[in-house]
Amino acid sequence: MKKKLIAGIVFFGALLSLAVCTESDKVSENISKEADNFNVRRRVTVINTRTDKVEFTVTGLISVNTDKSNKLVIIAEVGKGKYKKHFVNMTKNNMYVVEDVTDGTKVSKYKYEVEYMPESAIPVTVTNNE
Repeated sequence: MKKKLIAGIVFFGALLSLAVCTESDKVSENISKEADNFNVRRRVTVINTRTDKVEFTVTGLISVNTDKSNKLVIIAEVGKGKYKKHFVNMTKNNMYVVEDVTDGTKVSKYKYEVEYMPESAIPVTVTNNE
């Protein structure tokens, strides 16, 4: 019974998360995926907020990751199968801006994917008590 209840909660939670997704959320996610696949020209600029001077800039087919605390990780595709990785230490005295410098990124607002990760699925056993 507990497994069925947990499976039901997970199912309805997933439905709710899909229901609150707006058009801009879909477009934003698709643009981010395209950028992370090195299909979008971007420019990252790091600015010293005390001096107003630009400290660092990267322009090209780049992926930007801000998951690490106080670190900006930039991976640039510099040729077919060739990449360069840059780390920028973020402090209280600097900020960064990421710009899309293409002539408008073309992504589908209707594209979506459903991925099932079997290792994270809750096993459910259905039995008949008759």
